[in-house]
Amino acid sequence: MLPFRSEIRNSPSHPTIKIFLSDQTLVPRIKKHLDHFSDIELTEIRESHGQNRESENITIYLKDHVDIDKMKSSIDSSLWWYFEEDMVDE
Repeated sequence: MLPFRSEIRNSPSHPTIKIFLSDQTLVPRIKKHLDHFSDIELTEIRESHGQNRESENITIYLKDHVDIDKMKSSIDSSLWWYFEEDMVDE
């Protein structure tokens, strides 16, 4: 099982990136990690709805004029690095 999954959600008012973690205990730590990105306006821990979903997700709102595809790629790379480092430390 992968440690996380990310999705772009294109809402009419504000596109977001959602991060779903396989280990829900890491949600606060990952949120804190994401808060350091300068192009992120806000990160929220939100309850997930729907079948086959984790109970919570991290919803990321970007600043205006930020390329959402590039930002998703940057976040994904950072999270892969984060999880690789975390696994080495164990």
